[in-house]
Amino acid sequence: MAIYELPEWTALGPALILAVTALALFAFDSISPRSTNRQLLAGTAVAGSLTSLGVAVWFTVAGVGTPTADGGNGVIDPTHGFVVDQLALYFMIIVAVVTALIVVASYDYLVDHAYQAEYYSLVILAATGMSLMAAADSLVTILIALELASLPSYALVAILKDNRGSVEAGLKYFLIGSLSSAIFIYGISLVYGATGHLELAAIAEVVSGETEAGSGHDITEMGGLLGLGILMLIGGFAFKTASVPFHFWAPEAYEGAPAPISAFLSSASKAAGFVVLFRVFTEAFPLGEIGAVIGFDWTVAFIVLAIVTMTLGNFAAATQDSVKRMLAYSSIGHAGYALIGLAGLTADGGELVMGAAMMHLLVYGFMNTGAFLFVALAEHWGVGRTFEDYNGLAAQAPVACAAMAVFMFSLAGIPPFGGFFSKYFLFVGALEAATASTAMLVVAAVLVINSALSLYYYSRLVKAIWIEDPPATRDRLAQPTGLYAAIIVAAVMTIVILPGFGPVVDAALDAAGAVVG
Repeated sequence: MAIYELPEWTALGPALILAVTALALFAFDSISPRSTNRQLLAGTAVAGSLTSLGVAVWFTVAGVGTPTADGGNGVIDPTHGFVVDQLALYFMIIVAVVTALIVVASYDYLVDHAYQAEYYSLVILAATGMSLMAAADSLVTILIALELASLPSYALVAILKDNRGSVEAGLKYFLIGSLSSAIFIYGISLVYGATGHLELAAIAEVVSGETEAGSGHDITEMGGLLGLGILMLIGGFAFKTASVPFHFWAPEAYEGAPAPISAFLSSASKAAGFVVLFRVFTEAFPLGEIGAVIGFDWTVAFIVLAIVTMTLGNFAAATQDSVKRMLAYSSIGHAGYALIGLAGLTADGGELVMGAAMMHLLVYGFMNTGAFLFVALAEHWGVGRTFEDYNGLAAQAPVACAAMAVFMFSLAGIPPFGGFFSKYFLFVGALEAATASTAMLVVAAVLVINSALSLYYYSRLVKAIWIEDPPATRDRLAQPTGLYAAIIVAAVMTIVILPGFGPVVDAALDAAGAVVG
């Protein structure tokens, strides 16, 4: 029995803190639209992100969302349309961590840019939507949270208004995002038409035959309609996670956007897309029952998506000359790795493979964010975009370049860095799932092959930075405090997370158990 019980609305505390922070930044910009007080703006955004992180960690440690002896869900009850369980809190932590790193790095990156108040407001507002996505438990709240995350992201990609590449990337991102949203909404309407419900638990009851569909018809008669709706939902989620076939916006958006925003979209936004994907397909469409209704299990679609996404992403990354585009295609490959979490589920469970995907997304939040922030540092220095432009940077900036080497080797899955353990658990989880589906043996083999391929293009960048000779005309490189701090923190976490991987494993498995168990 808890000593005190918080009001129900505080269940969404991490997301609400981000929302209040965004409103405070909007209010400051309205009162003083010409202000250039970067310390206040960045400080407010960092304080809001870290407070959200602290509350999410507190809720996790306190056991919020875990079943209790009396059948409750911890100290704080879920609110209507949202559920605050260990899965939601796990991804709220990822969003808050990445947001804090992005804001700290942006302090130096934006030193000469206009629209600083708008920039920080939009970042925190997008983070609010991503945090709400983690807790959304209805197709309606999922849609609203997704749009809250997406609309500020479109503006952030195009915020460099004097940069043609940024504006063009923002326009492409918006147009493709609008198309995917239309597909997603149509998918929701088809699922609603087949089941008569929008809440995930209610949809699962209809699919399982525990209740009748909203209009009283037999759900088996609506299998085709429901199957088409599920495929359209997968399409909408594929856009948000930069998975094939809705991946082609990512290289354009990441290359044209400010580098911190590229890090934000490829880490926090991807994590938010995956948490909704995990929740919808494990809660609303239970395996076994859904196969009897639509004629096939949706894991088949995710097996194909995982193989194609990781293969296309890695092979495309290996052919790039631009560092930023290489990292963009690399992020597509990592989306394929995370999709293994759904591909390996079975009617009897799959907690390990989904937990492994969550572990990878947490580690990925540090190593991928750090890699893009190093690109932001290079842009701050005025270094070009190609691998050759990065030649010899280690001679002038050894600390930052050592951090970049950590990010590259961790992304490739080389020990003793965090990315090794997360990929190891993905491999083990895929092999465990192969006892129920032999196709998972192919997924495991493709995972190993793609990891080996990724080492080629990651080490290519390390070679350019550390081995190649620098150009004679390069000026002295500055050491901006904010960018350096964010990069070093990300590098340290990428290293220390391996010996301390036990708590990460426990948290990820608890989060997976919240929806799989």
